[in-house]
Amino acid sequence: MEIWLSILLIVLGLALGFAGGFVVRMVTHRKSVDNAKNEADKIIAEANATAEKTKKESINETKKEIQELKAEAEADIRERKSVVVELENKLNMREDTLDRRSSNLDRREEILNGKEQKIDEKKLELEQQNNKVEALLKEQEKKLSEVANLTKEEAREIILETVHESMRDEIAQYIKDEEEKAKAIVQTKAKNVLALAIQKYAGETAGEATVSTVSLPVEEMKGRIIGREGRNIRAFESLTGVDLIIDDTPEAVVLSGFDPVRREIAKRSLEILVTDGRIHPGRIEEVVERCRGEVEMVIREMGEDAVFKTGIGKIHPDLVRLIGRLNFRTSYGQNVLKHSIETAMIAGKLASEIGENEVLARRAGLLHDIGKAVDHEIEGSHVEIGVELAQKYHEPREVIDAIASHHEDVAPKTIIAVLVAAADALSSARPGARSDSLENYTKRLENLEAISNGIKGVSSSFAIQAGREVRVIVNPEEVDDLTTITIARQIKNEIENKLQYPGTIKVTVIRETRATDVAK
Repeated sequence: MEIWLSILLIVLGLALGFAGGFVVRMVTHRKSVDNAKNEADKIIAEANATAEKTKKESINETKKEIQELKAEAEADIRERKSVVVELENKLNMREDTLDRRSSNLDRREEILNGKEQKIDEKKLELEQQNNKVEALLKEQEKKLSEVANLTKEEAREIILETVHESMRDEIAQYIKDEEEKAKAIVQTKAKNVLALAIQKYAGETAGEATVSTVSLPVEEMKGRIIGREGRNIRAFESLTGVDLIIDDTPEAVVLSGFDPVRREIAKRSLEILVTDGRIHPGRIEEVVERCRGEVEMVIREMGEDAVFKTGIGKIHPDLVRLIGRLNFRTSYGQNVLKHSIETAMIAGKLASEIGENEVLARRAGLLHDIGKAVDHEIEGSHVEIGVELAQKYHEPREVIDAIASHHEDVAPKTIIAVLVAAADALSSARPGARSDSLENYTKRLENLEAISNGIKGVSSSFAIQAGREVRVIVNPEEVDDLTTITIARQIKNEIENKLQYPGTIKVTVIRETRATDVAK
């Protein structure tokens, strides 16, 4: 009995122990849940506060950025307004200049009209004199018939022959004077038109070098460009089609090639490789391909810019690309694209002055040297190639005629072709437009001085202003003041007959008498 009681007490104790442990566990679990909930609420509150703070900071930064952009926009607008105002002022000044020139031309037209009226009056006087002569002839015929028993026809022939002999010189002199007056008027008008066209478009002189040179940071870079056993330079020349000349020039290499576009691609590629420092065949191929794409983009942009600048309207995309290629072509050191743009603008101004189609003249001027874009790739002269390209892309006949005749290979058939040839000569011949070799330049100066020194009475001569003027000093004991004029004209004629030169050469003859004495 006691054993069972002990067992029962033990069981009750165990049951109470389990029950107490369960209660304690439940209380501990609830407390941990409450603590976790409080911690979660605290984290959420902190997150909300951080988010609110971040939101405010973002809003403030955005407002600040908007204010900065607004200030930049206002500054840009002010700057653009100032540029617009400046352009308006320039346009107003040009309009005033054109108005003054127009008034001058109107006055010249009035003077010419007056001269024409005087010529008409002189013609009328001559007709009246002819009538009087005919009356006198009839009277003399009658008298001669009575006196000499000549027939009327015989007397008429004698009188006509006599009058013709006496008036022949006067009539010839009158015709010569009138022809000289007409030539002077025509030359004056032509010079005014050319001068006005050049003044309306005064482009910058363009001079380009035909050899590309790339500078190196250090002399050791030449070895890296050549590479082991020359593999780098062979890869570069094979990919670009340009020869690399690595000589004794310190810290520089020269690129040589007939194709200016390839030479430009090679120059850009080599500059990138030198700057980057990684030079091996794989890298060379990657850079050359990238530069080839860049140059093609530049060619397209240059062509589009030239078309837009000259305002010639729609043109075939292939011709736009060929126009852009002219930027990498030179002729006697002159950039062909800039020369073509200048020729187009001058031809347009000339056309507007004489009432021809200005847009068509600019189009013909821009395309007159288009054959030079591919004349190193296609057999034939640039004129023949240009005509074929213009026909291929269905250009107007005036444009084709201007391309074919601008070097006088064929006779021009349209007024536009004549204007383009004149504009081409103006753009090429003005001082500084085209460079000359040192040898030709020195030879021309020597020939100028030799021609001047060969004239009797000349003591010395000096070619100045790059051969555009020659100063001649004569011996005052041998040459008087009037003879200096003759010497200047004689030198001018010798230069025109013996020398080939662009533009004009001014001849100045100086006669100076110096009296010297010494006070003792």
